[in-house]
Amino acid sequence: MSDFRNSKTKDNLMRAFAGESQARNRYTMAEEKARQQKLYVLADLFKFTADQEKVHARIFYEHLKELSGESVFVDGGYPVDISEDMCTLLGMADHNERQESDDVYPAFAEVARQEGYGKIAQDFTNIAKIENVHGKRFAAFGKLMKEGKLFSSSQSETWVCLNCGYIVEGTQAPERCPVCGEAQGYYIRLSMASWGSNCNCDK
Repeated sequence: MSDFRNSKTKDNLMRAFAGESQARNRYTMAEEKARQQKLYVLADLFKFTADQEKVHARIFYEHLKELSGESVFVDGGYPVDISEDMCTLLGMADHNERQESDDVYPAFAEVARQEGYGKIAQDFTNIAKIENVHGKRFAAFGKLMKEGKLFSSSQSETWVCLNCGYIVEGTQAPERCPVCGEAQGYYIRLSMASWGSNCNCDK
């Protein structure tokens, strides 16, 4: 095992910490924009993902604890994703997540393995898989937005209000929730909610 203080893995951990921290902030800003546009389902999507990025940042940061009190200097390129358009923000988020899952973290994992840091390598590998799911989720919502189908479908769907939990079947989410009176922007397909549709709630 190499000397951690002089390892490439140390630098990669700091790059990953910086990347996850920035992703969390980008998603928090995107959440605010989505709320301003009354697209609460997208706001919740960005918040849900931002919270997970915070956990990833902590995991990478804690691997650096033996350097507490010191500074780690690294170079890195980080995205500037500023837009008022939700389709654009979702597309950029998808791109960034796939870059981490397909290129950055697998490369960091390989370096960690070569330097003898098995646990760190495994964390990079596991988090890469999570980022892949993030990318797919952003892509799915982005596709619905582009096609104008975020709140409508060509076939009957089960829709759930994220504010009060009301569930309704149909090809379109209600313009206003008949229970809590909130706008259509709170509705999501049950199959795309964070808990999914296979929760076996009746068992």
